[in-house]
Amino acid sequence: MSDSVTPTEPHGELVIRTIAMPADTNANGDIFGGWLLSQMDLGGAIYARNLARSRVTTVAIDAMTFITPVYVGDIVSAHASLVKVGRTSMRIDVEAWAQRTKGGELVRVTEGVFTYVAIDDAGRPHPVHRA
Repeated sequence: MSDSVTPTEPHGELVIRTIAMPADTNANGDIFGGWLLSQMDLGGAIYARNLARSRVTTVAIDAMTFITPVYVGDIVSAHASLVKVGRTSMRIDVEAWAQRTKGGELVRVTEGVFTYVAIDDAGRPHPVHRA
């Protein structure tokens, strides 16, 4: 994860971008944290799959703190960067950012480290592809 300085722009490769919709809200009318987490997991898995050149599965997510809410209509993006590659696993930092509907301000909303394992067609772990 990044240091204590609040970043002003995303770090890593853009892996997913979508619009937060009314169906994705919680009881407060803000975007449900689980929806945001799933978008980050999808983006991180895309990044991991491209690195491993195989199927991957999520095995862990390090603690996340939701910094600020996501609102209906915000453009949500996830940016991924590699933290570490093991024999069969990859730790990937995923940041979520929201571009506000009103004014277009870009704000970081959360960040987490996701661990993915490369798997074969039978679902068994196998070594991550090395270039």
